[in-house]
Amino acid sequence: MADPRPPSAAVLLLHGGAETGLAPPPPGPLNLPAVRMLPFARAIASAAGGPAADVLVRTARYAHRGWNGSREDPLHDAVRALDALRREVGEEVPVVLVGHSMGARAALRAAGHPLVRAVVGLAPWCPADDPVGQLAGRDVVLLHSTRDRVTSPRASQDLTARARRAGARTCLVAIRGSDHAMLRRAGTWHALTGRIVTGLLDLGPLPGRIETALRLPPDAPGTRGTLDLDRPDRPDHPER
Repeated sequence: MADPRPPSAAVLLLHGGAETGLAPPPPGPLNLPAVRMLPFARAIASAAGGPAADVLVRTARYAHRGWNGSREDPLHDAVRALDALRREVGEEVPVVLVGHSMGARAALRAAGHPLVRAVVGLAPWCPADDPVGQLAGRDVVLLHSTRDRVTSPRASQDLTARARRAGARTCLVAIRGSDHAMLRRAGTWHALTGRIVTGLLDLGPLPGRIETALRLPPDAPGTRGTLDLDRPDRPDHPER
């Protein structure tokens, strides 16, 4: 029997966590942030063509629950997961990182890895002093609820502007009436993420407004690259 065809692309999921916490995440279904990413994995696989598709979907494993300040533990976990993907596939494949909250911060920080083509950040944690140079040449699409009270949608907007100036192609999608855990309007989060990921991997069309936003010039302000999901006629101004 011939060897199976290697995947043409891969998606690495990075779940949320905590600001601090040296203990390992709980196992299996007790790890609620990891469980929350399961429907995203299914939505991405479905958008990519189902089980027969040659897109590999993997989840990063964390050694610790928290970011832990200068230790930046999830960042190192993300890089190790990308290196493991390269060994598993045996060749270079384009990778989209999909992270939630702390996982989105890790994804943004790990985007300089040579396999990474794009980052999709869900309710991302975007400290103002985090670097953005590693995002140059990448596509970065952030999704954030305007009612998020755990991470800041305004900080996400600011990051898209900083990263665009650094050479990234960026966009922020504001989702009204949701929450940090993405439970309200969950179906919207799942379906839109699937469409964005497959579009970024050239496996389908990107939503038109997102594609247009990614082509904005480097000096475009954050407001121009922010799309209001429910008001297509104008940009959105996220709450602080």
